[in-house]
This record gives sequence, structure tokens and C-alpha cells, in this order.
Amino acid sequence: MAPKDTVMVRVTPEMVAKAMAETDWAAIDAMTDEDIAAQVAANPDAAPILTDEEWEAARIQTICRRLNLTQAAFAQNLRIPLATLRDWEQARRQPDAPARALLRIVERNPEAAFQALAG
Repeated sequence: MAPKDTVMVRVTPEMVAKAMAETDWAAIDAMTDEDIAAQVAANPDAAPILTDEEWEAARIQTICRRLNLTQAAFAQNLRIPLATLRDWEQARRQPDAPARALLRIVERNPEAAFQALAG
């Protein structure tokens, strides 16, 4: 269930197809990183541009929130120290390759992942 301040919008395949058809892809391809940053800065509704570290931290927070687990419960289910999870969520450290793989499995099939880790 979405938080109270979240607005849910249904996007249909037709809406996506129309947006894709109306997009000037040549203009987008011609944009520099500076052009993109300027457009994001000028648009108060645009999401911020995240670094790779910030994106990974947000992804981990989203997985935990989507599963409706506390940090402690999520860390326990992953069988990792709570401090490690907090470091990941605050972008102080990045998960290594095996941890990223585990997080992807949890993201796609949490029940199977947690069942495999239980014991």
C-alpha cells in the first residue's frame, strides 16, 4: 500500500506508445550532460540526478520499504550486520558484487531468497 502522500497514476500501454512517438529522440540524443543537468535544475518537478552510489542506496531503501521490513528485519533476513545495511542505505559503502546479486534476487523474488537464506 502506498503512503498517504503518494499519488498513484495508472499508465496504460497506449499512453507509453503515444509518449514514445511524440518524443524528439534526435534532440535528446544531441543533449550534453550539461544540458540535461540544466533542464533538471530548471524543473522543480524533476527528480534529482543521482550518483551511482546514491542510486544504489535509494534502490536498497526501496526494496526494504516495498517488503515492509524494518532495517533490522531486512538485515536479519539477508544475514548481514545491521551496520552494513545502514552503510549501504546511506551511501557510505557500496555492496560488493555478490551482495548486489543477492539484492537483485531479493528484489525479484524475496520469498525464495529469504527461504534459501533461512536456517
